[in-house]
Amino acid sequence: MIKKDALIGKLIVPSGTKISLKQDYDPCYTLPGLSKQEAQTRLQAGIQLLSELQDKLYAQDTYAVLIILQAMDAAGKDGTIKHVMSGLNPQGCQVYSFKTPSTEELDHDYLWRCFKALPERGRIGIFNRSYYEEVLVTRVHPELLAHEQLPKKTKGDNIWKQRFEEINNFEKYLVNNGIIVLKFFLHVSKEEQTKRFLERIKLPQKNWKFSAGDIKERAYWDKYMRAYEDCFNHTSSKWAPWFIVPANHKPTTRLAVAYVICEKLKELKLSYPTVSTTHKKQLLEAIELLESEP
Repeated sequence: MIKKDALIGKLIVPSGTKISLKQDYDPCYTLPGLSKQEAQTRLQAGIQLLSELQDKLYAQDTYAVLIILQAMDAAGKDGTIKHVMSGLNPQGCQVYSFKTPSTEELDHDYLWRCFKALPERGRIGIFNRSYYEEVLVTRVHPELLAHEQLPKKTKGDNIWKQRFEEINNFEKYLVNNGIIVLKFFLHVSKEEQTKRFLERIKLPQKNWKFSAGDIKERAYWDKYMRAYEDCFNHTSSKWAPWFIVPANHKPTTRLAVAYVICEKLKELKLSYPTVSTTHKKQLLEAIELLESEP
């Protein structure tokens, strides 16, 4: 699909480094010479490869894959899921969208609702937003912590550093147990978000996508960018790195996400289970029985 070094190096947040979204990652980036038709052709090839790899993942039943999508509103999370995952077998894939926590969820620790939604071995799980909301939205709106029933000593200035550490440990635990964690931030510019919001407002068929709350959150754009940067700088680990995907150009976004997922699955060297000698004998007997039927 794409030369690995040419793309991965532009997307990944190296562990142990400090990045600047404004200086280091361009939301307008497109792959050189990529036409709309070429992007579609490459994406279809990626979808086909992803389908084949998913089949082996499901059959082998050893690993699971957790895909986390984070972004500002209108960055294209739903569209990315729809287009990149279009070739997957629904039997081996599950999608969860995490909204405002319920009363029950607030009575548990902040990882609980995501923990119980983790994919089983052999499956691909997709989190549309995730536990990272607890170091993003909650950080931009610290008043939300009041609803989390936390002990007083937990709500101090150290809470974000503590949560970064907890998330890193949680993800290392997942990876150590065969759950591959792939984290994508769809990086859209504020100007592009304006265009997409206006499209949602002006086109009747897209009105349902627009919420007045989206405009309210837009007023906190700079605070969100700082929260995201701090999050990436503290939680892009060797075992679960962040990939910052340019999101202004949708074909590039979808192609990049598909590519990273395929590359990671290829690294697992997935294969179909080897059948035993007894099973092979049963297969031969079944062939003989079926072919001898009148």
